[in-house]
Amino acid sequence: MANKYRIALDAMGGDHGLEVTVPAALKALAAHADIELILVGDEAQIHDALAKHKTTLSERLQIKIASQVVAMDESPTSALKNKKDSSMRVAINLVKEGIADAAVSAGNTGALMATARFVLKMLPGIDRPAICTVLPSIDGHTHMLDLGANVDSSAEHLYQFALMGSELAKAIDDIEAPKVGLLNIGQEEIKGNEQVKAAHALLAKSPLNYIGYVEGDDIYLGDVDVVVCDGFVGNVALKNSEGVAKMIATLLKEGFKRNLLTKLAGLIALPVLTRFRRQVDPRSYNGASLLGLRGIVVKSHGGADSFAFANAIGIARTEIIKKVPQRIDKQIEALLAARVEA
Repeated sequence: MANKYRIALDAMGGDHGLEVTVPAALKALAAHADIELILVGDEAQIHDALAKHKTTLSERLQIKIASQVVAMDESPTSALKNKKDSSMRVAINLVKEGIADAAVSAGNTGALMATARFVLKMLPGIDRPAICTVLPSIDGHTHMLDLGANVDSSAEHLYQFALMGSELAKAIDDIEAPKVGLLNIGQEEIKGNEQVKAAHALLAKSPLNYIGYVEGDDIYLGDVDVVVCDGFVGNVALKNSEGVAKMIATLLKEGFKRNLLTKLAGLIALPVLTRFRRQVDPRSYNGASLLGLRGIVVKSHGGADSFAFANAIGIARTEIIKKVPQRIDKQIEALLAARVEA
């Protein structure tokens, strides 16, 4: 019998809740015959949402009742203390209990990170979880972390992020030795703050395929597989790239609509523009991994549509198949042993 991968969905989380999570679940089930999904949230509302899509429960689509919802602006402390039966918390509990292999949520990032860390705990040797996602590049994509889970990360934290990102790239992209770069304001040895310089020294002595400092433009040029940075810097870089992509798309659209001649030029360029839009569409890259935990949790963008949320479900499926937490655990254990021997 073929393996079945069970994924718990925070059906109520995000900016749109069930309007997105239910159709996304149906898209994911159609795309992946080997997954089973658990919709976590208000039973009556989920049934109503399923009815709108002329769908009922089945062996592959189940409900787990949760009576609360974490608000998008709720503090992580409040979510942990007062929302123990939230759809987010219950979905993560299912991973902890072994009922689900992964959890996916578009909910409050801070609350999700705090809840996942509290419920699932950290892997041995990892101090903090990190948010990692892929960004488009000329030759494919680049894994980047941390994207907002940690600010003022120490050199040791950056080192741990690099280990986790490298192992994720190995698993997901089947790269034997991913090229790892440390994000800096220049490639010269003298540049960077003290944390970055100290992390550079640690990574230079590590068994990773560390290529040294990289700059912001290197993220998209395809010469590096994993870019490591502090969460503050990473989040700014991510939002900047999303804004630039939207600006370019808007300017192109307005430019081709200017007059009859530009409209004709737009029709001629349509195949190229369609390919470009597909390559840089943030929805195609939606789904950030919370690395360093003892289980798989994937964070979807809060404003994701059903296409984007379904992509996040697909990422969770891939990480289950590739056994990403187990691979990171094994790698960290080996490196810690090597440090002790040294």
